[in-house]
Amino acid sequence: MFELDRFIDDCKQAVASDPTHKAAQEVVARAVSDPASVLKALGEPTRAGAKALYHSPELTILNIAWGPYMTVYPHNHEMWAVIGMYGGREDNMFWRRVADAPDGLIEAAGAKALSVGDCTPLGKDIIHSVTNPLAKISSAIHVYGGDFFEIHRSEWDAERLTEQAYDGAKTMALLEASNRFLDVA
Repeated sequence: MFELDRFIDDCKQAVASDPTHKAAQEVVARAVSDPASVLKALGEPTRAGAKALYHSPELTILNIAWGPYMTVYPHNHEMWAVIGMYGGREDNMFWRRVADAPDGLIEAAGAKALSVGDCTPLGKDIIHSVTNPLAKISSAIHVYGGDFFEIHRSEWDAERLTEQAYDGAKTMALLEASNRFLDVA
């Protein structure tokens, strides 16, 4: 049975014992192996959004609800992450920097679809974009090995694939735009 306080404590202990993603991945995988329990504890998402469940300099835990058909442009985290799906699906496209290209240009390098119960790590240097391909909200627990809100990160222009400073307000606007889709559906 998923209990949020216990999950947070387990994640804190995992990061304290192993600064890599490996111990945290075990905690997240165990949690999403019972997605109904996570859903019951966190509640059925009715709106797209990102809610901080825990935040410290060493660890950030977010509950993320992707809106229907929502896509988030390429971005990085500058720290490891572990994603555990407990509702819907999240399609990740992975990108890599083009050697010697101007403006931090990137190119596609792979993809991975995550479904309910899946758990996967993302390395510190991963650049990815995220799409919810479904006509409903998809939900996941994202655990980060650091202070997600304070680190300098990058995003890439969706059309030109050129690098710029990450704009959190832009991401929040995307989440809100997907909520407008929910309002008319």
